[in-house]
Amino acid sequence: MRDAVIVEAVRTPVAKGRPNGALHGEHPADLLARTLTALVERAGIDPALIDDVIGGVVTQAGDQALNVTRSAVLAAGFPESVPAMTVDRQCGSSQQALHIAAQGVRSGAYDIAVACGVESMSRVPMGSAVLPGSDPFGPGVAARYPGGLVGQGISAELIAARWDLPREELDAFAYESHRRAAEAWKNGEFDREVAWAGQPDETVRPDTSPEVLAGLRPAYLDPAMAERFPEITWRITAGNASPINDGAAAVLVMSAEAAARLGLRPRARFHSFAVVGDDPLLMLTAIIPATAKVLDRAGLALDDIDLFEVNEAFAPVVLAWQRETGADLARVNVRGGAIAIGHPLGASGARLMTTLLHNLEDRGLRYGLQTMCEAGGQANATVIERL
Repeated sequence: MRDAVIVEAVRTPVAKGRPNGALHGEHPADLLARTLTALVERAGIDPALIDDVIGGVVTQAGDQALNVTRSAVLAAGFPESVPAMTVDRQCGSSQQALHIAAQGVRSGAYDIAVACGVESMSRVPMGSAVLPGSDPFGPGVAARYPGGLVGQGISAELIAARWDLPREELDAFAYESHRRAAEAWKNGEFDREVAWAGQPDETVRPDTSPEVLAGLRPAYLDPAMAERFPEITWRITAGNASPINDGAAAVLVMSAEAAARLGLRPRARFHSFAVVGDDPLLMLTAIIPATAKVLDRAGLALDDIDLFEVNEAFAPVVLAWQRETGADLARVNVRGGAIAIGHPLGASGARLMTTLLHNLEDRGLRYGLQTMCEAGGQANATVIERL
């Protein structure tokens, strides 16, 4: 089986997903198009050589409907012969796109592919694809889970309760995410991966503090949920959860042979993949079995992994994962995570991979592991090896 290698990776700055955010004025197809253009320009390849473009988008409605990845390819000026598809594995959509691209290259179905993602949460709010009066789960799911499934905020509260994660620990983790991201921007550590020079990630708060975070009110307080789940003590706030964001990212994947033929330098290779399902009520815990599964498939131990990117949808997600795996938090999200940088849903998987690749290169390290929780109780995990 052929090696699938990463030749280039780029992302936008992550903006506030609000009408006053820096990227609100740009249609998501055009935002992704600019990212695709930056990707091929940096790599110096003819886009006509690309066999497929796989894009992750969570809310495929409105401006993000009708296979927006194909629209982005056309908006980027790529030849009409370049196909594209849009995938939805919820928050892991563009990480799944990475898996599809890399697995296609390894199998011989592709020589060159792009994995990417976009989400304009300011233009297409989360949940917009659920029509009024509709039931996206159906009677079968209702029968299996008679109490009903819950939103991610309640799932995060349940995780905090089950793993006994106090509010102070959640806020301390959130503060560290902002501190690391602010320090990385100050030191120019994001400059190579962000295509728009001079535009930092908008939701990084260099001036936040544990005291400020401690003063925030619970975000998901609900009397009905309090009665159903008396173990919840309402620890999740806007400060220890990821914000609403706009952004895009793209990764150029090809066979090692294609890279050699084109005179391009492989920067990392895809080592191992995993995707798992877990309890859809807790919803956000699948990163724990996903990590175990991908390490088993890789034949690696946790201590072999030099850096981790674990999506910070909510602080208790990463902290529960750390409790179960024993990972050293000094090696996790070393330039901050989604609590600070932001979580533009469909773009986040490719954003994390872009950051992980540059982190490994800048530190001269070998193995990186990326994992992220996904609505419905799923998770992807990926191990890459820097070359």
